Amino acid sequence: MTSTSKIAVITGGNRGLGRAAALKLAQAGTDVVLTYRSNEAEAADVVAAIEGLGAKAIALQLDTTQLATFPTFVESLTAVLEQKWGRRNFDFLLNNAGVGGSTPLGSTTEADFDALINVHVKGVYFLTQALAPVIADGGRIVNISSGLSRFTGPGYSVYAAAKGAVEVLTRYWAMELGGRGITVNTVAPGATATDFGGGMIRDNDGYRGAIVSTTALGRVGDPDDIGGVVASLFSPEMGWVNAQRIEASGGARL
Repeated sequence: MTSTSKIAVITGGNRGLGRAAALKLAQAGTDVVLTYRSNEAEAADVVAAIEGLGAKAIALQLDTTQLATFPTFVESLTAVLEQKWGRRNFDFLLNNAGVGGSTPLGSTTEADFDALINVHVKGVYFLTQALAPVIADGGRIVNISSGLSRFTGPGYSVYAAAKGAVEVLTRYWAMELGGRGITVNTVAPGATATDFGGGMIRDNDGYRGAIVSTTALGRVGDPDDIGGVVASLFSPEMGWVNAQRIEASGGARL
């Protein structure tokens, strides 16, 4: 039997913002296919949490920097969709997988540069290209950017530039996929208390305090803040929002 539930594919859904988005979507009745790079046990915990909310879920291994694996991943995904949902397509794609990294001008190596570009630009581009035929007409894509594409943080030029590239890709894809009724938007989180970048925002009181002092709402973000924004973009009410950069930073550095 073919499932009537909406299905979301979330890269890096085993922790942080991806996990929060997966749980918010499950609360709204959306089923989830999440990917993880190496922590299978962590991914299994998220699958169990989603199922505890009454939605269906499955986790698939994927390293978004390994482009040669994408055809096999698409085959595995379509097989899972058919087996578990009676479908060979899905509705929502969240390009969330990523890593942080400081790259000060003067000490950044080519390997440092490539590591950030490969996961945040090259991986996002080619995975979306591989999955686009499997996204149902009328579906949605959300890409994760960063507040650092608007304001600056010394030492984060490569990361921010990569996220800026994702924002440009978002606008182009919105045009290219518009004929299929697929919307493409960007969510740009501000400082959020996760383990991203070694958990500095979550664990360093001094650093967190400096951010709070320049944020209108007077705190750093929680993963649920961002997960809620992502889930809202997948809701029926947001179907006319397209090609937009939506910053979710609590009003940082206004």
